[in-house]
Amino acid sequence: MFSFSMPELVVILVIALIVFGPGKLPEVGKAIGKGMQEFRRASNEMMNPKEEPIKVEAKVESKQPEEKK
Repeated sequence: MFSFSMPELVVILVIALIVFGPGKLPEVGKAIGKGMQEFRRASNEMMNPKEEPIKVEAKVESKQPEEKK
């Protein structure tokens, strides 16, 4: 994929620290990691489907008019 050397990674991390700050940086990293994991899972499922896709039907609730007292 991408090939980063150590100085390039340090520069990227310093820029991220400046932009997001030390408080938000762990949250941003966690969100990026979850996004990458979900992307990999979805791409693996598309390449190797194990079972039929699940069909989801929307349930529509009908509202009955309220009775006046």
